[in-house]
Amino acid sequence: MLAGIYYGAAYGGSTTAILVNLPGESSSAVTCLDGYQMARQGRAGPALAISAIGSFVAGCFGTVLIAVVAQPLTELALRFGAPEFCALIVFALMTTAILVRGSLIKGIAVAMLGVLFGLVGIDVTSGADRFTFGVPRLADGIPFVVVAMGLFAFAEIVVNLEMRERREVFTTKIKGLMPTLADLKASFWPIIRGTALGSFFGILPGAGATIASFGAYALEKKISKHPEKFGTGVIEGVAAPEAANNAAAQGSFIPTLTLGIPGSATMALMLGALMIQGITPGPRVLTSHPELFWGLVASMWIGNLLLVILNLPLIGLWVSMLKIPYRWLFPIILVFSCIGIYTVNNSQIDVYLMVLFGVLGYIFVKLDCEPAPFILGFLLGPMLEVNFRRAMLLSRGDLGIFVYHPISAGFLIATVALLLLMIIPSFRKKKDQAVLEGE
Repeated sequence: MLAGIYYGAAYGGSTTAILVNLPGESSSAVTCLDGYQMARQGRAGPALAISAIGSFVAGCFGTVLIAVVAQPLTELALRFGAPEFCALIVFALMTTAILVRGSLIKGIAVAMLGVLFGLVGIDVTSGADRFTFGVPRLADGIPFVVVAMGLFAFAEIVVNLEMRERREVFTTKIKGLMPTLADLKASFWPIIRGTALGSFFGILPGAGATIASFGAYALEKKISKHPEKFGTGVIEGVAAPEAANNAAAQGSFIPTLTLGIPGSATMALMLGALMIQGITPGPRVLTSHPELFWGLVASMWIGNLLLVILNLPLIGLWVSMLKIPYRWLFPIILVFSCIGIYTVNNSQIDVYLMVLFGVLGYIFVKLDCEPAPFILGFLLGPMLEVNFRRAMLLSRGDLGIFVYHPISAGFLIATVALLLLMIIPSFRKKKDQAVLEGE
């Protein structure tokens, strides 16, 4: 069900992006550029159809990729020891912090804050309380569902309430859904390139669908014979990013299921949901829970087909739902969130914690900080601590163990290289600016 919601959202975000110029998902933001312009030109039908076709092709390829790549990747993951997992987690945290929108320092700081919150509870080695502030309920740590609901649901409600937004639905009747032969010809290679790029970014920990869709759009614009037309309603500008974000959505299941390393905040939620059910994703998930893995693969085939069958005929209904005033929706969302949080452990403390994380999420928005690094830090922090301690025990305190092992050394080199790629241009820009001011 969660997987269905995930790739359903990855597809559904394009409908509002094309018709209303409001992306339902961050990965659909780039679809607004050409999709909405096509709708204004009376070509909403072909834009929606190409979005559906691109998503279906990319989803099918992503599903095949999971079935093919997961087994070899699992065999490789079985060679991972404590140093390798420790280095991999550092790489995932840093790439997430680096690749999110906004400042590099903010991204790293938010990730480290998430790690600190993840360490709340009883120390696994000494049994001492950490960051509990005398609250017995926190001895078992902060429940993941509390953090997720607070950062996403509660904070999102508060942010939306202060936005005085007038939603102008462009059209409610969509005619001529079928794209022309010229549209299909123009979209063919953008869909293929978007699928390939999205699959790559999906497998890469910390990247995700948003970066994939923007990358695919930038690639198409760069190699196009008419780059000046992008943003005016060209169908390639819809086909490539939509294929990329769906391929990335499917591909992100690979590191999550086989390595236990989520590639995005949404995958972190998926990881938390699996852990709540007593399933720990990792190298042995294919052998210990084959019904889960292959059931998920089968659901992707069914889900991708249903996306096309259900969404295109029901576009009018989705557009009508956009007219529901938000002031009617937010009290319902809040009440159900509080009931859901309370019923997990029958604890009022959890509700208060949700409010606390809602305030924290609101502060993140105001400071232009992405919540994704925090969520990954919260989930991966305890795993990082456990593997770091194991590595130190194996090496008797010698930090060189992370360099002696080739896989861990490779991840650490990749992390440092990424940091340098982000830092050096920034220093160069400041230096050039200082020289100009001096002149």
